[in-house]
Amino acid sequence: MSRVHTPSQTVGPFFHLGLEKLDKAFLAPAGTPDNETISIRGKLYDADLNPVPDAQLEIWQADPRGLHPKPHATKIETGAPHFSGFGRIPTNAHGEFHFTTVKPGAVPGPNGSVQAPHIVVLIFMRGLLRHLATRIYFPGDPCNDSDPILLHVPVDRRATLVAVHQASAPNHFEWNILLQGENETVFFDL
Repeated sequence: MSRVHTPSQTVGPFFHLGLEKLDKAFLAPAGTPDNETISIRGKLYDADLNPVPDAQLEIWQADPRGLHPKPHATKIETGAPHFSGFGRIPTNAHGEFHFTTVKPGAVPGPNGSVQAPHIVVLIFMRGLLRHLATRIYFPGDPCNDSDPILLHVPVDRRATLVAVHQASAPNHFEWNILLQGENETVFFDL
């Protein structure tokens, strides 16, 4: 009996068709000095280390004081004018993404604990019926050792969540996402 292969079908969504106007890769409030912003760039890879184009990353984060902005908050309430803590970044044809923001502060965790500064990243892409959720942590942050979320991640897998500081450029980090395989990025159930 011979096998007959059927052509593959791509499952949407196709983000470049309708969501471009919602893209926001510069999250830092207007007027933030360059030395107070951070830049994160990376690539999204599939299991075969091929770049994934046409994906969408949603970024959620606290401000430098560890406060999550409230919808429609005023400058007095947040302390950071026009900082929404939210952005949408598409991957390009080479699977690359880049965004600029402010480094978040530590935020309250469960049972009175403190979560290390981090950025929540949701990944939407073709072929996924549910988004993937992960986090970006920062190298050398003293709160990393006691972060209640990181403590649940096996020690040998934590590096997939920590951005790499670029020594040649202050405040620049690299963080790549691997969807499957030996060094798969840690993803969380929400």
